Formats: sequence, structure tokens, C-alpha cells
Amino acid sequence: MLKIQIKRIYDEYAESDGYRILVDRLWPRGIAKDKAKIDEWNKTLPPSTELRKAFNHQPELFEQFKEAYVKELATHIDDIMRVAKIAETRTVTLLYGRKDPQVNHAIVLKEFILSKA
Repeated sequence: MLKIQIKRIYDEYAESDGYRILVDRLWPRGIAKDKAKIDEWNKTLPPSTELRKAFNHQPELFEQFKEAYVKELATHIDDIMRVAKIAETRTVTLLYGRKDPQVNHAIVLKEFILSKA
């Protein structure tokens, strides 16, 4: 059973976060790199700039975004499997910057990793 959770990078750090991966292509505003407590900043797994801009965080476009993002993720299976391997032995926390906890790419990424493991 893989241990993967998602969390806003602005939320407080917790020991239970385990291996923390920032999964945003852009560094989040207002977060100092030395205070972020991340183990990895993965710029391969976030949505492409084109997809991110097309979606523009509009909830009504989320299903369309999700479908396109899954296609992008399918081209990064090596990275997906590497993260899944880490999650076999410890908790992995996927960190994202968006305010909306219901409509963001980290949800899709978590589901995709779990579906491939």
C-alpha cells in the first residue's frame, strides 16, 4: 500500500509528511527555499506551461484539464514509478501552491501514481 498525500506548501511542516516533493513548475510566492523543507522539487511531473495556462484554475475546466494532464503524465512513467517506489517504504507528500484543495493538479497526480503502482 503506497503512502501518498497532498498538501499545500503553505501549510505547516509536519514530521509525518515524510518525503516532501514540490510538484509545481514555478516556485511558490512567499516561500523561502531554505525554509520550505522539501526533499525534491520535481519540475517534470507538474502540468506543462501550456496546459496550466489553458486551464487557468477554472473549476469548470477541471475535467478537461484532468484528461489532458493524465496524457502528459503517461509520458513520464519512469518518474511516476520512482515516486511510487519511495511511497512503498515511507510517506510521500506532494506539495502544491494553489489555494483550492479540490481543484488542483496534485489530486490528479496522486491518483495517477496510485493507479500505476
